[in-house]
Amino acid sequence: MADEQGDNGAPMDLNNGAGNGPQVGVIAQYIKDLSFENPAAPAVYQWQSQPQMDVQVNIGAVNVGTDVHEVQLKIDVTANADQGTAFRVELLYAGLFALRNIPDEQLQPFLLAEGPRLLFPFARQIIADTVTHGGFPPLLLDPIDFGGLYMQRAAQAQAEATGGQVGEITGLA
Repeated sequence: MADEQGDNGAPMDLNNGAGNGPQVGVIAQYIKDLSFENPAAPAVYQWQSQPQMDVQVNIGAVNVGTDVHEVQLKIDVTANADQGTAFRVELLYAGLFALRNIPDEQLQPFLLAEGPRLLFPFARQIIADTVTHGGFPPLLLDPIDFGGLYMQRAAQAQAEATGGQVGEITGLA
């Protein structure tokens, strides 16, 4: 890591003398898979009805090495109109994160909430650009509260484990 300089021009110790504190770094972000389908072209460009958007989001994380994890954000969007499917776009966007000295109880919340939050703006832009290049107006997905979704799913898993009542998780569409 490069040394940064303080106000007086002297190098700053970025570890503050504590090399065992939590450290997080984004190593890389990349498209693993991208698909765009326009099955009704060219007739779709004459349709008058506004399509309904079905948006599905899935998150996954895997350990790919010592202190290195891949977070995957899968976004599937299908635009259906009265006449049929206008378009479908599927994106699997991922990031490699270096995570050091993260307590075990905080690792999963980072990988399934904070990691996707960091990746989402880039995935959102890729979807908007892809839909635009497909001949449609840009599709700007609404922000997603990944932390809230993680907490909701954790509460559901805990309720299932203890035999409690489980509520329904609301969709993202």
